[in-house]
Amino acid sequence: MRLGIKPVQPFTPMVNPQLEPLCPSRCAIPMKTAPRTSGYTLAPTKLERVFNDSKEGCHTRSSSPLSKRWKEYHGSNDWEGLLDPLDDGLRNEIVRYGRFIEAAYQCFDSDLSSPSYATCRYARNSMLERAGVYGSGYRVTKNLHATSSIPMPGWTGHIGMRSSWIGYVAVCEDENEISRLGRRDIVISLRGTATCTEWLENLRATLTSCPFGNANDVKGQTDNSMVETGVLSLYTSSTSESASLQQSLRQEILRLVQKYNNEPLSVTITGHSLGASLAILAAYDLKTAIKHDLHLSVISFGGPRVGNRSFRQNLERQGTKILRIVNSDDLITKVPGFFVEDHNDVAQEKKGHWLQKHVRDNQWVYANIGHELRLSSRASLKLNSMNVATCHDLKTYLHLVNGFVSSTCPASARMMLEKATTVASTQ
Repeated sequence: MRLGIKPVQPFTPMVNPQLEPLCPSRCAIPMKTAPRTSGYTLAPTKLERVFNDSKEGCHTRSSSPLSKRWKEYHGSNDWEGLLDPLDDGLRNEIVRYGRFIEAAYQCFDSDLSSPSYATCRYARNSMLERAGVYGSGYRVTKNLHATSSIPMPGWTGHIGMRSSWIGYVAVCEDENEISRLGRRDIVISLRGTATCTEWLENLRATLTSCPFGNANDVKGQTDNSMVETGVLSLYTSSTSESASLQQSLRQEILRLVQKYNNEPLSVTITGHSLGASLAILAAYDLKTAIKHDLHLSVISFGGPRVGNRSFRQNLERQGTKILRIVNSDDLITKVPGFFVEDHNDVAQEKKGHWLQKHVRDNQWVYANIGHELRLSSRASLKLNSMNVATCHDLKTYLHLVNGFVSSTCPASARMMLEKATTVASTQ
């Protein structure tokens, strides 16, 4: 996300691996997939016996109905006992929200030669279906746009346009799906960097004071709550033709919360890359601005750092729950910032160090935010390319989530087992 300035096409890695889901039946949102061949029940092979002998600690918990555990899956207990090994019910939820982000990418017109460049290609009432998400039970209620504060010269034309479509708000309206989920869910889905101005904003990586939510600042903290300059610009900037992302989200979420205030309700913000950073900023802002007891959570993929330690403390004080899906081989999750403060004791230990003083004075001290589900491309046999684009691609993230069992039971072992079973069943 931070490696260049020119606009790029989303989902175009240098090497595009075949990332078919290991278990397509897990995805709660049906996607158009190739027909599957049925398998047969076989006696355990040698590989299966090896796998079974070594799978201690690889078990996932038996999933109760989502309607009974959705708060747990959305962070009510900070995902304790659910991440390693990865609970299958939580896996389903992560992949389900990842599909909403895929839809945002599919809806975005990234063709520089198109007269509708940087807009949504589809009408709201058919957006999800035309993007490949069928039978989700959700309806899109609001298109979202992000605006840059960087002035662009007139000769850049539509390539330098300041506002671009970045995602949508959708609400679950299908009664059967509401019953399955255990509540009515509002999802905010945000794509990653795709336009020239968004790339330019990504380069503005110094921290700046967060202009909203000061009432929630932690008492006694010595540092101001600060966030990345470029992300804040994309969230708060507006034009005479386009409202800011902040204004659009505040108005739409408040409207929906008031409309459905008499029933169980959740707000889930999900995003990839730049969208992951905007999701965290939006969560902080919405919790501050909307005076309701919102059950608000964030599920982000491949997100860079977005704020300092004080910003993280304020998020925790709000009760905002953030699950950060991280690929250890993804460079984007390690930027920006030369130095990261994660704990107070680190700050005390390094107090007075010249490097810390330099990066603090130049507003480069970031902190990791949220609870992590840490994955690795190296654990997958299908990911034979380790280039930066492949490691950061959303498809890679969904593939890794779908295959992850636990830190002691790599996905590669599971993939080898499934491959051996598939080969044997065709013989």
